[in-house]
Amino acid sequence: MQIGIRLHDIAPGTIEERLKIAQEQGFSCAHLALTKTVKEHSVEDSALTPGYATYLRKLFAKYDVDIAVLGCYLNLAHPDPVELKKIQERYFAHLRFASMLGCSVVGTETGAPNAEYRFVPESHTEESLQIFIKNFRPVVECAEKFGVIMAIEPVWSHIVYDSKQALRVLKEINSPNLRIILDPVNLLSVENSVRYDEVITEAIKDLGEYTDVVHMKDFVIEGDKVVSGAPGSGTMKYDTILNFVKKEKPFIQMTIEDSTPDNAEWSRKFLEEYPCI
Repeated sequence: MQIGIRLHDIAPGTIEERLKIAQEQGFSCAHLALTKTVKEHSVEDSALTPGYATYLRKLFAKYDVDIAVLGCYLNLAHPDPVELKKIQERYFAHLRFASMLGCSVVGTETGAPNAEYRFVPESHTEESLQIFIKNFRPVVECAEKFGVIMAIEPVWSHIVYDSKQALRVLKEINSPNLRIILDPVNLLSVENSVRYDEVITEAIKDLGEYTDVVHMKDFVIEGDKVVSGAPGSGTMKYDTILNFVKKEKPFIQMTIEDSTPDNAEWSRKFLEEYPCI
């Protein structure tokens, strides 16, 4: 495994300061969400130039940290056609930028059928799924043109809420450039969390062959919510997911999520030293 971190989970600072910390804490790769990480200058579409890509590529190489995922987590089911066009353009810009940046994967979640990007019962309907697929197709076509992987991350509270729905999206769009970011905790609800290992096993069966990146975190149940945290900080056992990646995904990039500056390095070591069969 190549274990990385979301740069915006590192203590606030310039992108170089964050990269220095990532290197010192032993991370080999990073999830880069531009708007959450870069505060010192614009990262609007027009700022994502070849020059900026070259600058970042050299900066990441200086600290020997690879970019595992360029995050673009926007709502591709937005009901306003004007806003939707802007969102699609943002994906196009990220895919173009990734091709210059030397980053193979642009990652996304799958939205909600409202402007607020908020879970509603309608999120899990066939109508919402088809809206997402329709709006997502041109994004995947753009990924094909730039030779970049577009990866979706199933999340229980979003339109693509389980591994079966994700498999449908893969089959219906049918592109070699469409892949999966597998985040086991994101597939959990309060109701199915009691059998979380079954959920993870099913996801691996459905999506394992399409999985190019893994996101890792932990969880606890607080009232009616699944509350996530850094790996090792909750109730989850990692045998199933780690056995899968160690046996079937050699050297896969795995980024931890919801860590804090105080527990990030500990969490990395927890995963590296976790006893697997």
